[in-house]
Formats: sequence, structure tokens, C-alpha cells
Amino acid sequence: MAVAERVDPGRLDVIAFGSIYLEVVFGNLLALPARGEEIFTDQFAFSCGGAISIASAASGVGARAGLATVLGDDLGARVAAAHCARVGVDTSACRRVEGPTSGVTVVLNFDGDRSFISHMPRRDEAMPDATWWAGVARARQPKWIYLYASGPALGVIAEARRAGCAVAVDTELGTIGRSPEVVLECAAAADLFLPTRRELARLTGTEDIAHAVAALDAPGATIIVKEGPNGATVARAGQLEHSSAGLRDVRVRDRTGAGAAFAGALLGSLALGRDVMAAVEAANTAGSEAVARLGAIGPVGLVGEAETRA
Repeated sequence: MAVAERVDPGRLDVIAFGSIYLEVVFGNLLALPARGEEIFTDQFAFSCGGAISIASAASGVGARAGLATVLGDDLGARVAAAHCARVGVDTSACRRVEGPTSGVTVVLNFDGDRSFISHMPRRDEAMPDATWWAGVARARQPKWIYLYASGPALGVIAEARRAGCAVAVDTELGTIGRSPEVVLECAAAADLFLPTRRELARLTGTEDIAHAVAALDAPGATIIVKEGPNGATVARAGQLEHSSAGLRDVRVRDRTGAGAAFAGALLGSLALGRDVMAAVEAANTAGSEAVARLGAIGPVGLVGEAETRA
């Protein structure tokens, strides 16, 4: 049974929609363990990922950020709620339910890359996410909303834009592989589309950014292509502009959540009135800082414990 949340009447700058994960992160592995083998590392942290990463990064640049997710009574939800309270992320748009709702992801960092093992509990909710997300957009009218491309997201995008919100759409390789036409439709409907360079190439069939942007056929959207340690390329009004401003020279510990940190800082900066290239600079900085720590939002303590420091 869902429990109604108090709705804060203030307008938020950014609301991030989506699931959240409790992360169990191991760093500095030379290789993955062989069958039956146990290995040890001195780098370990608990963290959280998913939509909370975007909201945290937006809050980090000074924006008034909120999270719209389903919070249950599991450990991951409690850790996420405690983190939001600590960093000032508004959770009044979240739905509260009984039972577990947070995913759990084990992150193994090795040889400059990562592997994941994840679990997402099954939810049997009477109200689909897209239905209440659209209601949140109507009621709260944030300056920006952030969500991943999907079939149900199309209705949320339309409702949010009718409510006067700007919409940022992200994507991932799995959705591109299953439903590329849906991703294209979401990109065209959004104000901002945020693929990585690899995702853009997979979606359009070309490595050339200019040709790929043209293939998207999204003339009303600004496309910002995330390029990791190389910065980002902004495509708008038929022009491309690359930026490496804001990148930091850091020791890479965990790439998990770097794209989310980039997106959150970008949207927070735009909501505060910065122009696109200044916002990209802030986003590049946030992405650099993200890879220098373990976990998407950095180490967090379990509820009732001191914060874990890796």
C-alpha cells in the first residue's frame, strides 16, 4: 500500500525520475576471480546509484534538486533517503511503499574497466511509474526533468512540456538494442538528449558526430554527446562545439556514475541560468570528480553508521 508523501509547494530546479540502487563497490582489482577463487582488495565502499546520482550532482552545483522514485523499507531505500537528507535533495515527490524497491549492484573495478552483478526486486504496483511521473511533472513543474528513454517516457515528456518543464532524456545501450525507434522518438521530443559517443554511434550507425546528429532528426533538441575523459560535444542549431573545459587530471578509481554526475551538474547549471557551454564546463568537472571516487555518489555509510571512507 502506497503512503502519500507531503508535497513541498516550492518549485524545484531539477527532478530526476528513475530507480535507485545500493552499490557494493570493489576497487583496484588486477583481474576478476577465477572459478572458485577468492581475491581481496583494500578499496571498498557502499554507495548509491541511479536517479539519485543525477539529483545529487544537481544539488552539488547549487540547484534545488529533487528525486522521484519509489522508496521502500529496504536498506538501499533507507541509505538513499539518508543521503538525500544530508546533501539537500528533496524527496517529497517520492512514493513510499512497503517492501524492497531498491536495486543492488556489485561493482568490480579491474584493469581500467568494470563488471556488474545486479538485482532489482519485482514490484507489483497498481500505478505504473509513467502515470505518477506525469502527475509529478504537472504538480511540481520543475524547470527541468531528467529521465531515460522508453515507450512510457514519451507520455511523461509530453505532459512535462505541457506543464512548462524542459526535458532531458538519457539512454543506454540495452534500450538502443531493443527499441532504437523509441529512443529516437524520445530524443526528438526532448529539449536535451544526452547520449555517450558510443551510444550515439550505436543508435545512428555512424561514428561521425555530425552525421549522427543529422540522423537523429531531432531539430528541436540540443544534443550533448558525453565523451568521458575527452569532454563533450554540443550540437545545436546545426553547429557542433566541443568542450574539454572543466576536466580535471585525476586518478581514475571507478567510472560508475560519471555520466550521471555530468548530467546532473549540467541540468543544475542550466536551471541556475548558465549558458550551455558554461554548464558543460561544470558538468565536465563533476564527471572528473566522479571517477576519482568509489561509487556513483561516492562512499556512503549504512544507516546509523559513520560514512564509509575508501
